[in-house]
Amino acid sequence: MVNLLVELDERFDARASAAALQQIDAAGFACSPDASADGRTLAWIDERFGGAWSSEVAAGRAVVAMRDGAPLGFAGFDARGLRYAWLRGEGARDGTGIFGPFGVEPEHRGGPLGTALLTIALARLRERGYARALVPAVGPPGLVSYYERTCGARVVERFDLEALTPRPVRTVVMASGSGSNFQAVIERVRDGLPLELVALACNKPQAFALERARNASIATLVLPWKRAEQTRAAYDAHLVRAVAALEPELILLLGWMHLLDRAFIEAFPNLINVHPAFLPLDGSRAEVEMPDGSVIPAFRGAHAIADALAAKSPWTGVSVHGVTLEADRGPILVRKPLRVEAGDDEASLLARLHGLEHQLVIAGVRRWLFER
Repeated sequence: MVNLLVELDERFDARASAAALQQIDAAGFACSPDASADGRTLAWIDERFGGAWSSEVAAGRAVVAMRDGAPLGFAGFDARGLRYAWLRGEGARDGTGIFGPFGVEPEHRGGPLGTALLTIALARLRERGYARALVPAVGPPGLVSYYERTCGARVVERFDLEALTPRPVRTVVMASGSGSNFQAVIERVRDGLPLELVALACNKPQAFALERARNASIATLVLPWKRAEQTRAAYDAHLVRAVAALEPELILLLGWMHLLDRAFIEAFPNLINVHPAFLPLDGSRAEVEMPDGSVIPAFRGAHAIADALAAKSPWTGVSVHGVTLEADRGPILVRKPLRVEAGDDEASLLARLHGLEHQLVIAGVRRWLFER
C-alpha cells in the first residue's frame, strides 16, 4: 500500500474548480461541491463501495454528483479525527489535508465525472489553506497510475498492512448461539488475521458455538446464569471476573444474548458487537436514511430482524460497532444495507444476513486493528 501526495498549486485554483463544475453540469449532473454528505448519500456509499467509507466521509466534507436526486459519484475531503495508522506520518503534518474516500458508479467511470470530482475536492482543500493533499492507502497499481496521471500525485510513504499489527491481539469471543460469525473469524485467523483466539465464553451450555471452539482447539468458558441460585448482579460480577482472568485486549460479541452491565463495559473498553440492522452513524438517532432515500427505524435490540419484518421495512442490514452503555448506539466501524425481498420470513432473511455478517465482522476487526 502507498500514500500519495498532491501539491495543491495553481492547477487546483478557483478557475480549475469552476471549470470542473461546468463539466459536471454539461454532463447532466447536479453537484453539491462542499457540504456534509446527507444520510442517503452515506447509505449509498456503504451499499456501493464499502462499509467503512460512510463514517470517513461523515468525518469531513464531500463533493457529491447526483442525477434525479440519486447520488452517482462522490469525493470526500478534509476528514478530521480518523485514527488509521497510515495517517500518522505525512497525514499529520501541518499543511496536509486528507483526500478521500472517492468513488463513482461503474457506468460513469472513464468519463469526465471522476476527474471533475477529484479536481473540485482538491481545490476545496486548497481554499481551506492546505498546501498538500494526502491520498491515503492506495493499493492497486492502476489506481496509483490514475492519480499520477490526473493530478500529479507522487508516492511519499509505503507500508505493509500486515506489519501494522506486529503480534496477534489477545481476543475473547462471546457467543450464545450457533457461532457462525465465530467460525468466520476462526477461518480468517487461520488465513492470517492477527488475532490470538484465547477463549470462547458462552452462556448457553448447549450452544453449537462451543462445538466450533472445540473443533478449533480453542478454550471454552461456559458461564450460564443459574437464575434460581444467582441474582443478576452476582452473575454479572462473576462474568467480569471470569473474562478478566483471560486478560483480553479485544472482546468480540458475536451473537452474545445477555445485556452487559456497566461494570463489564467499563472493565473492557475494546468491545465490538455485530448487530443485524443498518444503524445510523449518529447513535442518538432513532431513524436511518437508506440508499433509495427512504427512512426506516434504527432497529436496535435483540429482535431487530423480527421488528424489521413486523414493520414491513423494505431494508435491513448489518452494523459492526463499538459497545457503549446504550445498547446498539456505539461508534460504527462498518455497516452495509440489505434489501428485504418479497416473501422473506425471519429464517430466509437471517440466512442472507449471516453471509453479510461474516464479511463485515472481519472488516470491522480489521478497521479496529488499523486504528488501535
